[in-house]
Amino acid sequence: MVLDALGLALDPDQGLASEARLLSARHEGEEAEVILAAALDLYDGKIALVSSFGADSAVLLAMVADIDRSLPVIFLDTGKLFPATTAYRDTLVEALGLTGVITHGPNAADLAATDPAGALWMSDTDACCEIRKVTPLAVALSPYAAWISGRKRYQAETRAKLPLFEAANGRIKVNPLLGWDRARIESYRETRRLPPHPLVAEGYPSIGCLPCTDRVKPGEDERAGRWRGKAKTECGIHLGRPSGAIIPGI
Repeated sequence: MVLDALGLALDPDQGLASEARLLSARHEGEEAEVILAAALDLYDGKIALVSSFGADSAVLLAMVADIDRSLPVIFLDTGKLFPATTAYRDTLVEALGLTGVITHGPNAADLAATDPAGALWMSDTDACCEIRKVTPLAVALSPYAAWISGRKRYQAETRAKLPLFEAANGRIKVNPLLGWDRARIESYRETRRLPPHPLVAEGYPSIGCLPCTDRVKPGEDERAGRWRGKAKTECGIHLGRPSGAIIPGI
């Protein structure tokens, strides 16, 4: 933790929360590229970008490539993704020269025990997300002290008050694009000539797993197509685990 350098004897959770607040205040109003560069410098060797290679992912990936093409980029292959998403991942990796992309998937033993037919999403979307996204990400992030997220405040009501830096599950989470809107994202993508995700043109502004992602109608929230007809709005990776939670498959 950064605050360790100050010699403060704090409870680890409280110390991490204080660290996040301090960093948010320090970098408030800075450009995304500056925030990103500062985070990579601060947590050098102990930070990774988590990318879905979804509709907006090219922007943050391009910024990372400008700084360090070998930065670890964690990609969760749930086994339920659109084929277009894995193809888009390969396109961006080649276009940006990324060399640190690491693909993580669900534990085979966990799938055999919990979702042997691959149809858990039909009866329990939370359990499906837990085994295919939340748990694999927890495993993938275990070597790191911080990670970078591409969430933005405008995307949904649940994200409207995001801070630049968060304390979550024993590490720092960085949100350098939180103040960006759709117009700015598209302007950046077009200026950099970054290829779009092919499903965006088909009406998918937010792209998750194939069974749980629907097209979005004009005027709807961008994430309205995720888990259509359910109260669920997040897969769970940004909701946090209870302290001391056991991670299956480890």
